[in-house]
Amino acid sequence: MVTQVVELLQPPSKQWDYDQLRTFLFIDSPLSSHQLLQITLRLTSIPKALDFLKFLREKAQPHHLSSVFQGTLQLASRHPNSQTELLMLHTFRKSNNWSIPLTAKSASLLMQCFEKAQMLDDSLLLFNELDPSSKSTGICNGLLRILFKSGRADDALHVLDQMLKPDSEFPPNDYTGVLVFGELVKRERPGRSVADEEIVGLVTKLGEHGVFLDTFKLTQLITKLCGKRKNGIAWELLHGLMTLGGTVEVEAASCNALLSGLGREKDIQRMNKLLSEMEEMKIQPNVITFGILINHLCKARRIDEALGVFNKLRGKGENNRIGVEPDVIIYNTLIDGLCKVGKEEDGLSLLEEMKTENKNRPNTVTYNCLIDGFCKVGKIDKARQLLSKMNEEGVQPSVVTLNTLVDGMCKHGRVNSAVEFFNDMKGKGLKGNAVTYTALISAFCGVNNIDRAMQYFDEMLSSGCTPDAIVYYSLISGLSIAGRMDDASIVVSKLKQAGFGLDLACYNVLISGFCKKKKLERVYEMLNEMEETRVKPDTVTYNTLVSYLGKTGDFATASKVMKKMINEGHEPSVVTFGALIHAYCLKKNVDEAMKIFGEMCSMSKVPPNTVIYNILIDALCKNNDVERAVSLMDDMKVKGVRPNTTTYNAILKGVRDKRMLPKAFDLMDRMIEDACSPGYITMEILTEWLSAVGETEKLKRFVQGYRVSYPESSQASLCF
Repeated sequence: MVTQVVELLQPPSKQWDYDQLRTFLFIDSPLSSHQLLQITLRLTSIPKALDFLKFLREKAQPHHLSSVFQGTLQLASRHPNSQTELLMLHTFRKSNNWSIPLTAKSASLLMQCFEKAQMLDDSLLLFNELDPSSKSTGICNGLLRILFKSGRADDALHVLDQMLKPDSEFPPNDYTGVLVFGELVKRERPGRSVADEEIVGLVTKLGEHGVFLDTFKLTQLITKLCGKRKNGIAWELLHGLMTLGGTVEVEAASCNALLSGLGREKDIQRMNKLLSEMEEMKIQPNVITFGILINHLCKARRIDEALGVFNKLRGKGENNRIGVEPDVIIYNTLIDGLCKVGKEEDGLSLLEEMKTENKNRPNTVTYNCLIDGFCKVGKIDKARQLLSKMNEEGVQPSVVTLNTLVDGMCKHGRVNSAVEFFNDMKGKGLKGNAVTYTALISAFCGVNNIDRAMQYFDEMLSSGCTPDAIVYYSLISGLSIAGRMDDASIVVSKLKQAGFGLDLACYNVLISGFCKKKKLERVYEMLNEMEETRVKPDTVTYNTLVSYLGKTGDFATASKVMKKMINEGHEPSVVTFGALIHAYCLKKNVDEAMKIFGEMCSMSKVPPNTVIYNILIDALCKNNDVERAVSLMDDMKVKGVRPNTTTYNAILKGVRDKRMLPKAFDLMDRMIEDACSPGYITMEILTEWLSAVGETEKLKRFVQGYRVSYPESSQASLCF
């Protein structure tokens, strides 16, 4: 019958024997959908197939039309220009308003075509109009793939929801899992991706349909979640799969990923809980599992617990875990942890144990951990001995070994030893790197040996090492403090050429340096640059400016700077007030200095300190206003500010010049009460004055630490 119909359809459609066709197709023995599909495929011509479809439209059932349209699509898919032909047929179906239900095969062919043409919305429309019986798992998977690829997670999840319904005719299969799980472990991409909070639900629902994550994907997913600090979701995910029991096998690798995440958050309690659950569920931990636990216990300074885990691995104590031997990484981790809590000798004992047992020989990292530990506590000689042992045992030192020793020597005041050691190691073929030079440059800047610091900076550049920002900052600070502002400016230029920017500390030290050199234009240049680079001045910046402007007598600008400081949210500190008070005193404007002092006491939250009182007392005495200076001394006592030798020297000079001998005796007694030892200047003032007025006995008592205002008899009884 199929062959006879095909023969009748061979002539052009206008020459068809329609009566005979109707007899074959609709009267004698109606053909099945499969037979109609076979007829269409044997026509080989798309136009002829469409003519056949139009002929059938009069009397054929919808499912018959579906088969013929499927055959037409299949013919189009074999055409050299298949994409164009398929799109033409899609347009034909839409434009003629034909209600031709699509078969699964037809839908698949059209959706493949839409994907190539990037017609994603058409794919979705097509899928939504399909009868559930025509939808297949394969069609759904194809649509999921392109939706995920295009960042259309919401649409993809809607399709997946249909697949996951309990009575779904197109349930998910393993390839669905590949698509969904593959999407979950991918990095973020443009468009909406699956939210982390949706992951557990998705994995659980897929699991209910027998689609499970493999160990590799599960480990990837947990690692991703923990990397985003979503440990709670990762925990829920892993435990959801654990509760499925024998259905899915959770392995140590996935547990290790979660342990690492919990460790980063210092959640030791849940780390221990997970380890216990692994044991209950017979998930065999490996050396990495214990390495992670020991590492994070050491980082949390819980070294005793780390040692407890380690002892179980070695078979010491009860409940030792069998089958896992500690490796060299675990030994190194423990040694490093011991050194970080000041137990270098215990770390050294572990080193000796490694040598004795001969299973895990110490390596460069082992020695570096110990050398670092001894260097940090200043035991440089012990660290050098360990280096000698390394050489004896054939363990090659690394640049880390070199840097650790150089940095340790520099930080403990043995800069020259560090240089000798560095030169010795260079002679043996171990070259330094940027870290080595940074340590030396910072050390020489710290002891104000800027020439040597610059020498190592030049050597660093010539050796091909790239300086980091710390090197530049150290040099800029050292040069500025040394007053070498031209050299500091050169280093600033090099810093900018290297792609770094100045930080606030650098700006402050440069501004201070330029102020000391009285280069106001450079100061303003720095301030403008700070504004351009959005580096906000802090209290140190403002204090430097106030101090400089005060010393130059520009009090109007100094006051403006102080107001701006307050407006920017910075409270003036004792240094700010001290700078202004000192500046006014230098300009012999003591009244204005006292006015600021009064404002400081009444309006500011910052109490005056000994330095400010000293400045004012000295200025008042030099201005012959000793009575006010004495009043300030009394004010210090009321406010609990302790005077020092400088305070007493200033006030004693004042009362000497005013010949206020009784007041001098009171001050001497107060100095004894305050346990303030007289200095060279104090003794010079009192010796010259009291000798001249015949009061050497009182001077002797004062020197001996006795009060001088008591009568002779009282003093004797006091001594008794």
